[in-house]
Amino acid sequence: MTTRATETDDTVRTRRRAVAAMTFATGVIIANNYYAQPLEDALAEAFHASTSQIGLILTLIQLGYALGLATLVPLGDLLERRRLVVTMLSVTVAGMVVVAVAPTLAVLGAAATLVGITTVAAQILVPFAAHLAPEGQQGKMVSTVMSGLLIGVLISRVVAGLVSQVLGWRAVFVLGAVLTAVAVVLLWRALPVLPPTTRMRYGALLRSVVALVREEPVLRWRVVYSASSYAAFGALWTSIGFMLAAPPHHFDQGVIGLFALFGVAGAAAARFAGRLADRGWAHYAVGGFLAVSVLSWAAIAQGAGPGVGSLVALAIGLLLFDLGVQGVHVSNQTIVYALRPDSRSRINSAYMTIYFLGGALGSGLSATFYASHGWAGVSVLGAVLPAIGLVFWFVDTALRRRAVSVAARATPA
Repeated sequence: MTTRATETDDTVRTRRRAVAAMTFATGVIIANNYYAQPLEDALAEAFHASTSQIGLILTLIQLGYALGLATLVPLGDLLERRRLVVTMLSVTVAGMVVVAVAPTLAVLGAAATLVGITTVAAQILVPFAAHLAPEGQQGKMVSTVMSGLLIGVLISRVVAGLVSQVLGWRAVFVLGAVLTAVAVVLLWRALPVLPPTTRMRYGALLRSVVALVREEPVLRWRVVYSASSYAAFGALWTSIGFMLAAPPHHFDQGVIGLFALFGVAGAAAARFAGRLADRGWAHYAVGGFLAVSVLSWAAIAQGAGPGVGSLVALAIGLLLFDLGVQGVHVSNQTIVYALRPDSRSRINSAYMTIYFLGGALGSGLSATFYASHGWAGVSVLGAVLPAIGLVFWFVDTALRRRAVSVAARATPA
């Protein structure tokens, strides 16, 4: 007979195996959305396209992701998650193959959009991690899986630059397809089979996402902070490749990709933000991380200048910026997942849809600002976007304090 201790040990081992697989998989999955960013010049040359046309392709990936967040992620509450994730990622693999062999810019854009839609599988895995976590460790578990996702974002740009330089840009997307296929196998073997948390028709499921936004004011505040922060992220990485390839730097794709490594602070911030959240400091952490994001642009703006000093300033700015963006994101995720444990996929759908719409907006604005005002215009845009979130955070904090004060006065002595 299996003892209780043995059952507990088995549960712990199963959880660790699942979290390890999810951490690897989220990084591999999300990387597919970012391989193209350091390849902007190579893609423009291959398809005889303008910078604004390539910027549109990058925006389409973000919009596709937002569409998937709105329409596919809620299914995580309705369907068995392991099978759902594996099915979606199989489509991702096919989409990456089409991107790799795309003969025209139109085919590239259509396939890249499909990839963006289906890679939202990563956002089914993140609340899955919160569901598996023991009580009081949701922040730690979510931040662990998120650290894999963030490392995937960073490494994707480095890998894209280096592989493109050696084997050409098409090889980058072949590699992405292979890694995603490996993730499919690992997830199928490691993830537990859990019953759905709700039963309803698909239309009602989507309507319930809107209802959650309407009924949960905390969720509404959180999406404002995160969307403004991620809009700045989209603005930065849409145009930085053009800036680094232009005078005075003239960097190739390999070197441009290496600049993503300065975002390693974001992965560290995810774990730090998770610990703060488990200790009850998530709200105040958001304000601090937003402020760091705003201030980082003073250094990032120097990146277009000549000399080593401008590159050092850019590197410092990128470190601070990614720390701020990812700290905001993980802190907010921990807060919203705790609102309704039986609706985590739908809450994540609402949160992440608006989050990535913010990124798509920032990406689109960045392409326009860079074309008209250069890196200086992008830098002003990048600082203003999280500053908007910070203003809302101060308003929210003031209202919280006022509510506490009113409640204290109403309490009998």
